[in-house]
Amino acid sequence: MAVFKPFRAYRPIPNKAGAVASRPYDVLNSSEAREEVSGNPDSFLHVIKPEIGLNEDVNPYADKVYKQGADVFAEFIEKGILFQDSKPHFYIYRLTMNNRTQTGVVGCCHFEEYYEGKIKKHELTRTAKEEDRVKHVAALNANSEPVFFSYRESLQINNLICQIVSEPSEYDFVADDQVRHELWVVKDEPMIANFESLFEEVPVLYVADGHHRTAAAARIGQQRKESNPSHTGAEEYNLFLAVLFSDQELEIFDYNRVIKDLNGLTEDEFITKLKKICVLVNESIDPIKPSIKGDFSVFINEKWYSFRPIDKIDNNDPILDLDVTYLSSKIFDPILGIKDQRKDERIDFVGGIRGLKELEKRVNSGEMTVAFALYPVSMDELLAVADAGEIMPPKSTWFEPKLRSGLFIHDLE
Repeated sequence: MAVFKPFRAYRPIPNKAGAVASRPYDVLNSSEAREEVSGNPDSFLHVIKPEIGLNEDVNPYADKVYKQGADVFAEFIEKGILFQDSKPHFYIYRLTMNNRTQTGVVGCCHFEEYYEGKIKKHELTRTAKEEDRVKHVAALNANSEPVFFSYRESLQINNLICQIVSEPSEYDFVADDQVRHELWVVKDEPMIANFESLFEEVPVLYVADGHHRTAAAARIGQQRKESNPSHTGAEEYNLFLAVLFSDQELEIFDYNRVIKDLNGLTEDEFITKLKKICVLVNESIDPIKPSIKGDFSVFINEKWYSFRPIDKIDNNDPILDLDVTYLSSKIFDPILGIKDQRKDERIDFVGGIRGLKELEKRVNSGEMTVAFALYPVSMDELLAVADAGEIMPPKSTWFEPKLRSGLFIHDLE
């Protein structure tokens, strides 16, 4: 069963929602964030990337950076930009991108369910990134950004969501990336209780996006439990902020790779090695996007190649059946000498939302030598990996649209 609780959100006053809502902390670097907030002092980026309010030479992990975020958060509350609901609520959050909508329920999960395996993950976390989020949450005493979870579809939950979204929303705005954001506040107490009981029937939750935030939130809950001799389990710090989407609501985009060199091979030698293990399906000066599972495309020296593996079979293994696993074991490691994609600085990752032109740009600039475009992982594959207790290769999934930050914040007190 999944513990999912209503909470008293801090959120923007309605006429400030569009200005406050920002992209997540981890999709922009500091310079991009500074540019994005230009002319907008109300952007929540001032809270979640607080280094942008300090000198450019500041270490983004310095203690004064986390204090800056807490100070700005307090200032937003003092100025009335953010207010806190008087009672606990659930919230319905709908995003619309390119005429496709996904609708989730905003509430709080329990940190112990992460350690108990009831909240399943499919990626490893990096200690430095996890520690950064721990310090940020501790400084604010709040979950400033939600994690993005999924669950296997429930028709009863769907029906309850449909009842709510038939009414006018509290927030409705289109962000600068043309994604529409709508928020409904679930104020009816029987409906709140119904949501809570329906999620109790959901056996497990899955981390879709936000593994570092999830791990950090769980660590905060554990730390506060251990440091509180009067701990009862009912404290607010036991909970952390999440948006839960049915698996049928979500779309995963491709997550592509760019590599700096050919590991000492010439271009002809590299292509020849690929042809020994793959069928060359097509080649073109125009971008070739993989159209079926198993296929992948390669861009090198202003030319695209489409390949289909000769020996890829159904292994009935959720990890071995991933396309990225094939590339790792058959190409990246033996041919290009990349054995650990998490640590090797010769490889970088490009979210599919940026398009194949971004891959061309990275290679044509001379920064990289070759690019690989992959077919997207499916939700069924993600759930199968998580259910098996396995871990995907790094940067296997890219979710869009991204949740905006600042529309709801969970106070740990």
